Amino acid sequence: MAMLEITIIPLGTGTTSASEFVAEAYRIIRDSGLKFELTPTATVIEGDIDRLFDIARKVHESPFNQGVKRVVTVIKIDDRRDKEITIEGKKQSVLRKV
Repeated sequence: MAMLEITIIPLGTGTTSASEFVAEAYRIIRDSGLKFELTPTATVIEGDIDRLFDIARKVHESPFNQGVKRVVTVIKIDDRRDKEITIEGKKQSVLRKV
């Protein structure tokens, strides 16, 4: 299982707010059925790498479907093959050490 962190930055919208675009990305991710966590600056999703790439493409395309002409998308992938990783597991691993 892998984790993907994604941030979309719509450019040229005439406003500094991105919440309407983030809300649409949230709906896409929520409707995927995969486990995810929204943070103030990104969304983290866990799942099969192929599904993660598919969702990332849909999230990247969503501002264009809302009329935006330019979008910057930042993606980070943690793909560990020796053991299963989860969002909660990674957080707990750190908290046990504090």
